[in-house]
Amino acid sequence: MTSPLSGKPSGSVIGSRIRFALITLFIIAVYYWSVQGMQFEGIQGTAGTVSRSILQGFLHPDWSFVYIAEGEDLLRGLLDTLVISILGTVVAAVVCIPFAFWASTNMSRQLAVSGSGKIVLSVIRVFPEIIVAILFIKAVGPGSFAGVLALGIHSVGMLGKLYAETIESIDRGPQEALIASGANRLQVLRYAVLPQVIPQFLSYSLYRFEINIRSATTLGLVGAGGIGTPLIFALQVRNWNRVGIILLGIIVLIILTDLVSGWVRRRII
Repeated sequence: MTSPLSGKPSGSVIGSRIRFALITLFIIAVYYWSVQGMQFEGIQGTAGTVSRSILQGFLHPDWSFVYIAEGEDLLRGLLDTLVISILGTVVAAVVCIPFAFWASTNMSRQLAVSGSGKIVLSVIRVFPEIIVAILFIKAVGPGSFAGVLALGIHSVGMLGKLYAETIESIDRGPQEALIASGANRLQVLRYAVLPQVIPQFLSYSLYRFEINIRSATTLGLVGAGGIGTPLIFALQVRNWNRVGIILLGIIVLIILTDLVSGWVRRRII
């Protein structure tokens, strides 16, 4: 916008340009500082040989590992990963519901109550799944049970936050109508709140299940069960053909999971 007398930019336009320039300089400074913190010591002499071996393994996967009647194979590892993801998501989807109502501002009369709930959910989701898995491995031992607990506990923090935001955005009209007609708090929750939030709860749970599938593939790297266990063994012995078939199986599993969960989510919403 220009001044009607001088034809020069007005003060608001100049201020916007100054803010844009300052933000741009700040972003450039952050990127420059980040790059300076990187330590690059050159490419190792064996990088070419190792890269060719990895590519050769990916192009010629070990198909014999898909099914082994007497031992651990790809199908058992993928099934284990799928089961860990399902159980972890179900545990989180149920456990986080009371946390979500605790953290919702419209479900409590005092801001300190909902604020404390939000803090608890933030603390729960601070640590990544792999750190939580290591802690549970020390507590309950290595295996799929530690993976389920790790995914379940970590997912509570994120799902609880999403559930709480869903509860805070509900229409207050049905609640007020039931309260005016003499309904108690449990009846208001049953007939006014839950019908509005359950479809979104299910949708968020499916999204979290897709994330947990990807996370479960890495938990085996620390001993928490799933396909990650044979993957880390194959990487340690440089069996690139087996690494190739395992990664191919993970890709197929994730694609199928995305297709199925997307179809279910469209049916729900």
